[in-house]
Amino acid sequence: MKSDIKEKTDKLKAYLEEHRCGDVTVIDMEHECSWTDAFVIATVSSVGHLRGVVHQLWGELNELGLTVNNRHKSPGDDGWELIDCGDVIIHLMSEELRSFYNLEKLWKATENLV
Repeated sequence: MKSDIKEKTDKLKAYLEEHRCGDVTVIDMEHECSWTDAFVIATVSSVGHLRGVVHQLWGELNELGLTVNNRHKSPGDDGWELIDCGDVIIHLMSEELRSFYNLEKLWKATENLV
C-alpha cells in the first residue's frame, strides 16, 4: 500500500475506533482491483450509531484530503453505508450485514490485512 494511503487509513481506523466502531479492519486492495487502494471496514452497533458516525466523519475526511464521490444527506436504514473516496472505500456495517457479506473473505484479502 502506498505510504500516503496507509497514513490516511491508519488515521481513519483510529478515528472509527474512537467513535466506538467495532472490529475496524483495513484491507490493502492495491493489487486486488484497479479502482481503489484500500477498504476500511467497521461494525456499527445500530442505525443511529451509523448515522452519527457518518455525520461526524465528513470533517475527518476533509482533514485527510479525501474527496467523497457519493455523499448522501442521510444514511439509509439498511445498516450499511459505503463511502467512496476513490483511493479509499469505507464500509460501515451492522454486525448482521458484516457477517453475512463477509467482505474480507469475499475479496480473499485476509493475507493483505493491514
